[in-house]
Amino acid sequence: MTQVQPPLKRTIKKPELRQMVPLADSTIWEMEQRGQFPRRFLLTPRCVVWDLAEVEAWLDLRRATPIARATPPDVHKRRSRPVRTADRSEDRPFSG
Repeated sequence: MTQVQPPLKRTIKKPELRQMVPLADSTIWEMEQRGQFPRRFLLTPRCVVWDLAEVEAWLDLRRATPIARATPPDVHKRRSRPVRTADRSEDRPFSG
């Protein structure tokens, strides 16, 4: 009888991961720490990889569940470059 062998698990390094998931390294690391992204693991002391099947499953899940957009910041609360008022006649002296 032939025995069915399980498919080989494929791993990917950071360059291939960056092509699949266009997020910053710090964002990926933070999401891993929160449990929101597949965790990396060490093959050797200097070789870090991710499981390709886990990353693809994560991408499929993200595609299936829409994420609400972030609310824009309130520009009136910023300290540098404050928003000017609509009436600019008070801001500039008359030159002429």
